[in-house]
Amino acid sequence: MTEVKPVYIEKQYLGREWIPVSIRLVLAMLCFAIFFFTDTNERNADLLVVVGFAIVIISVILGFVVHFTTRVQNGSILLNGLWTTKLVKIDLNSIVKAEKGQYSRYLVNNPVYNLHSKGTIRFYTAGSEAIHLTDRDGLIYIIGSQHGNDFLRAIDNEMAKTKAR
Repeated sequence: MTEVKPVYIEKQYLGREWIPVSIRLVLAMLCFAIFFFTDTNERNADLLVVVGFAIVIISVILGFVVHFTTRVQNGSILLNGLWTTKLVKIDLNSIVKAEKGQYSRYLVNNPVYNLHSKGTIRFYTAGSEAIHLTDRDGLIYIIGSQHGNDFLRAIDNEMAKTKAR
């Protein structure tokens, strides 16, 4: 059987959410400001510059680190995470409801991959939109997305194809 091209692909990066980036940049600016106002004879003041630059460099590096990749293909959703995480495959034949909604009511959310909690399985890096999938057993998958409408459209199209077969 030949590999079918994915209908939808989305990569979510760890360091591109604006709130954590803002926090890291404020910390770096604080380090530089405190260094500027410390006495030149203070021996540990140089450490503040090193820490400030380290924070900026880590922020830049995190902007290129893929947390997970979402693909819709062959009647399933494939979620492939960072380094040692296992591939998660959600078969769209078992999904009874797919809808777009909010990921969480909180302003700041931690990135998660395959987090099982209270009857839901969560996948999230950034953004406020999410796709809520309910399977036959009542298990809810919440998959965060920065392109919720496109993701839901791809899921609906794949579900229609699998039901037509």
